[in-house]
Amino acid sequence: MADMTTSPHASARAAHRAAPANRAQQAAHTANIADAAPSLWAGASAAPAEPELPDTAPTGAIRDSLYDLIPLSPLEHDLLATSAFGRLQGVKQLGFVYRVWPGATHTRFEHSLGVYYLMLRGLRALLATRHAAGPTDAAHSISVDPTDLRPLLAAALLHDIGHYPFSHAIEELGQPITPHERVGRDIVEGSEVATTLERHGLDPARVANLIDPPKDAVLPASDALLVRLLSGPLDVDKLDYLPRDARACNVPYGGVDVSRLLGAMRVIAPSATGDAPRLGVSDKGISPLNSLLHARQEMFDNVYWHHTNRAMMVMLLRATQEALLAGAITPVALPTHDDASLLAFLSGADMPAATCALVGALRQRQPYKTALEVSAQAGKVYQLLDTLFWDQAKRRRVEIALAAALAEALGEPVAEYEVLVDIPKPEKWEMETPVAFSAPPLGMRPLMTWTEATGQRAEDLGVYERRQRRIRIVCHPRWRDRVRAEGQAALLGVIERIPTL
Repeated sequence: MADMTTSPHASARAAHRAAPANRAQQAAHTANIADAAPSLWAGASAAPAEPELPDTAPTGAIRDSLYDLIPLSPLEHDLLATSAFGRLQGVKQLGFVYRVWPGATHTRFEHSLGVYYLMLRGLRALLATRHAAGPTDAAHSISVDPTDLRPLLAAALLHDIGHYPFSHAIEELGQPITPHERVGRDIVEGSEVATTLERHGLDPARVANLIDPPKDAVLPASDALLVRLLSGPLDVDKLDYLPRDARACNVPYGGVDVSRLLGAMRVIAPSATGDAPRLGVSDKGISPLNSLLHARQEMFDNVYWHHTNRAMMVMLLRATQEALLAGAITPVALPTHDDASLLAFLSGADMPAATCALVGALRQRQPYKTALEVSAQAGKVYQLLDTLFWDQAKRRRVEIALAAALAEALGEPVAEYEVLVDIPKPEKWEMETPVAFSAPPLGMRPLMTWTEATGQRAEDLGVYERRQRRIRIVCHPRWRDRVRAEGQAALLGVIERIPTL
């Protein structure tokens, strides 16, 4: 991905072992680093009231394909050096998409660095509004205490540390698979990551609460507001992965004016919203936020839901499910693997035959083929299949029944894992972002909801998504043509019996 201007191991150790003896030496040290990359952090510490963050006096940097140099402090260096974070270099951001677009080999490691960098830029952009704001403006509610901001940067860097191999497929199995955010909490609170955070004065529990917000506890006011930068309509997660994924795939989708959108972010005062302070945008952010919403939609249509990627994802899902049922792998072991080690482990001689066959096909790029594609306009057939997303045990029973029905229709043996059901996860479209106008046009108010300002509703995007979200029955390549010619009626017969299976 990138090369470090200083080694994270060496730089972190040097920072602890041989810090400059006085402020003059520290100033000279900072100047030398800043001179190496003035385009990134020049002027970041010009305002004396601004908090000292990694771009104030970076001890090193890492070179990224999107952002060039990303500034690092000793904390980031030490977190990058942990084995838990290093595992992310072996976890591809887009799972099997690289089997369709060979360039899509970028990893969760790269993405996590990008999210950290955009969180840093987002915080700087919000803090900059304080200098132009009036004394009662909500922007003054943003803390300038680094102890309130550094946990957000750490959470941004670590937000995917609990991610499973190959994107989200394994997580869709549901219980006993733990959501990756909860796995991330366990890593942040109970591993070398926790020790690293504590050594740098951060509370691991506070960082974990930003990654996996607790449902039964109230976050500190600063965290409750700014966590929406990590998970929400304006989150820096999407701002990084959409352009990064589009660039890796070399597709003309996913374009977002990140700088303009970050610059347009505002904190909306409680008196304006009738509630706690909220993140919103100025009227300058309407167009880039609209682009973000539609870029996400286009990437799902063209990349994330590509039929080959989806077929390989459901093959991995069923292979893992069989291994779990056989006790050949445990749920807690799954997030310790990267992509390559998981496929190697699932290829072991003690694995179920179904797991070995499916993983063998994945490793040789032999994806299952679409036997039947079902759209939402199919009505009851679609609805019956869609319910299986929430019941993976039942989906497996339906797949076995589909294979048996196909074998009977074709008069040949069909293995019970050679017919699978691919159901993309239903997506959420958040559009509650408030829009603030400093000089509203006639007919508009200083503060409006996104729908009032643009006329767009979440349900409008939802309608489009439901039309494009296809459910597919996929099968081993040797059956595809015969299924289409002779076996679709048998498949439909099984689908009608889903409530009883």
